[in-house]
Amino acid sequence: MHGRSVFTAAMLIVLLSLFSMMAPTQVWAESSEVRLSKGQTVYVPAYSNVFTGPRKLPFQLAATLSIRNTDLSNAIRITSIDYYDTNGKLVRRYLEKPLALGPLASTYIHIEEKDVSGGFGANFIVRWLGDKVVNTPIIECVMIGATSGQGISFVSPGQEIRE
Repeated sequence: MHGRSVFTAAMLIVLLSLFSMMAPTQVWAESSEVRLSKGQTVYVPAYSNVFTGPRKLPFQLAATLSIRNTDLSNAIRITSIDYYDTNGKLVRRYLEKPLALGPLASTYIHIEEKDVSGGFGANFIVRWLGDKVVNTPIIECVMIGATSGQGISFVSPGQEIRE
């Protein structure tokens, strides 16, 4: 291998190792538990870039927020989807009116790689309501980036918060 290829491969291994350490440790235990709610406010980390190499060069990432209604029988309403930057400043509101998601329906918001308005600490705040207690939706952000034949992707799960 050439020196540059070895360095690139080593950096990819380091990045993948770092992101695997960020994964939740109780994934299997939590996924088998059915969670019910009538509504939530959910914080979802969204990385528009990660830093690589000793010079901390930004590696741009596209981010896709995914909201999936997991209830077999009931619709939910997404009442707001707001995107915040690293400093907690509102960058963009995505809904002008509530969005109904039928049973097992999904929606998404996509942020392109070239959109760096959120920065490293970007996040979404998603609010949803049900007419009655329902299975909680899966709300997560999928990040992906590729350059010079190298790529990275990972998922960031949403977390219920109190305001």
